[in-house]
Amino acid sequence: MAGAAAETVGTLEVALEHAARLLAADAVAAEAQAREILKSVGEHPGALRLLAAALRRQGETEAAEAVDLRGVRASVGDPALVQAARALCDNDLRVAEHTLRAVLKARPTDVAAIRMLAETAMRLGRYDDAENLLARCVELAPGFTAARHNYATVLYRQNRSEAAIAQIDRLLADDPRNPGYRNLKAAALAKIGEYDQAIELYGGVLKDQPGQAKVWMSYGHALKTVGRQAEAIESYRRCVAIAPQFGEAWWSLANLKTVRFDDADILAMEMELRRADLGEEDRFHLEFALGKAREDRADYEASFGHYLRGNALRRESLAYEASEITGQVQRAKTVLTPELFAARAGQGCPAPDPIFVVGLPRSGSTLVEQILASHSRVEGTQELPDIIALVRRLGGKARRASESRYPEVLAELSPDDLAALGGEYLDRAQVHRKLGRPLFIDKMPNNWTHVGLIHLILPNAKIIDARRHPLGCCFSGFKQHFARGQGFTYDLTDIGRYYSDYVALMAHFDAILPGRVHRVIYERMVADPEGQTRALLDHCGLPFEDACLRFYDNDRAVRTASSEQVRRPIFTDAADHWRNYEPWLGPLKAALGPVLDAYPDAP
Repeated sequence: MAGAAAETVGTLEVALEHAARLLAADAVAAEAQAREILKSVGEHPGALRLLAAALRRQGETEAAEAVDLRGVRASVGDPALVQAARALCDNDLRVAEHTLRAVLKARPTDVAAIRMLAETAMRLGRYDDAENLLARCVELAPGFTAARHNYATVLYRQNRSEAAIAQIDRLLADDPRNPGYRNLKAAALAKIGEYDQAIELYGGVLKDQPGQAKVWMSYGHALKTVGRQAEAIESYRRCVAIAPQFGEAWWSLANLKTVRFDDADILAMEMELRRADLGEEDRFHLEFALGKAREDRADYEASFGHYLRGNALRRESLAYEASEITGQVQRAKTVLTPELFAARAGQGCPAPDPIFVVGLPRSGSTLVEQILASHSRVEGTQELPDIIALVRRLGGKARRASESRYPEVLAELSPDDLAALGGEYLDRAQVHRKLGRPLFIDKMPNNWTHVGLIHLILPNAKIIDARRHPLGCCFSGFKQHFARGQGFTYDLTDIGRYYSDYVALMAHFDAILPGRVHRVIYERMVADPEGQTRALLDHCGLPFEDACLRFYDNDRAVRTASSEQVRRPIFTDAADHWRNYEPWLGPLKAALGPVLDAYPDAP
């Protein structure tokens, strides 16, 4: 019996090889042979791939796509793909990638293998590779809905929301009530500032499926952003009623900064923390929320304990290295010299449109943004990822900042390169400009590391550095759980080193590009709002408008942690709030070193 089985397999392989050779010369004959094989062996993945290729060569695209999908279903039992799937389940990405590349070397149009390799790439953080693989996948098999959903997801994660929405709309055309598709579209719409549409979509999903805890949370985020706070609170409350262990929803309530937890809330969160089966992500979110709850009750020692445990848990999951930022700053200071800037004077894209607000999170940057966005000539957008996307491309496929070609590559860019990069930035930002105003704000705080690039590609853009007392700023960041991108905030030493590196690089730019960056000191803004606002507007070439002092009347969407605070007049009681925690801030003070004593100047 075993010999007969081996003979059958051998005969099948010979038939498939013969048909494959025939394909290049006679697609019609290859199609006929593939159909004969399928009659004999049933839904064999290799025969189906061959049939699809033969049909595609004859221009029978729709028929080929249908056969491709049959091949995807048939591939479930393919030994190599089963091995790769097991490796993915075990998160053994090296084995999965090796296995799938071997499959695709032999069968380059195997869409099931392409999709699995794209998933491997996503888990490895290689989103460009995943995007290219999935684009190829849906090109080969447009009806492969799971691959198209993956493609839309990776486009969304790559901050290409408009492209993601186009893919989701194709999926929704065939399955308009699919909650997964509608959720992803709502998230993509929110990312480009289309909050009304996002809210409508989330509301529709919840009308159909009111038990979806995560959707209630996303709905709350969108409502919060547009200032509908009471509805946001209700949404977060619905979420924790359905899933009381859902730490992120509790933190979302705390992160409004205006909600005060009662005894029942605190007990509920503490009970969830006692669960042995509680996931790590829920656990650290609950610790942050309880830190805020105890802070509101002036129990600062207990509050600090919760913040410390939450940060420690979050830090364990991150690969952040403080030395990477220090090294990046040192390299930038070496590369970005007066001579380099002088040689490139007058180059880049001349458009004056962007106003960059940089610094650290929790430095008062949202207040600066809200003041500027209240001017009739300025539009507030959000923390745009586009400068960072350009940096990643310029740096090449480097896994660590120390391996990147950036910032050294800046010295190699031609005048045409600089102008093109500035134009590309403006093109990428266009989707966020809804009001037709001549100027817009990009409030990505991390752009402080890229001031040199900004100056080179957009020499007429304005750059504002929002700065706050190092202990107030750093500890406020330590209390804050950020959704992504701020890995330095989860350890007091890390955040102190980061602040010091930031001060050092900004001092470098002050020295070699005097006056290029306008600095707003938070404590001065709080003490003298009108004087500081006038100076800010003067730097931006804008006439004074009273609306900028009534920034709290501006009902624009605000995504950051300060969204509710900037909807109220400036208040002074938060500036020194860090003093309540001073007994535990020794590691932060040590990491800040001379920067602490020199503030607001650089040491």
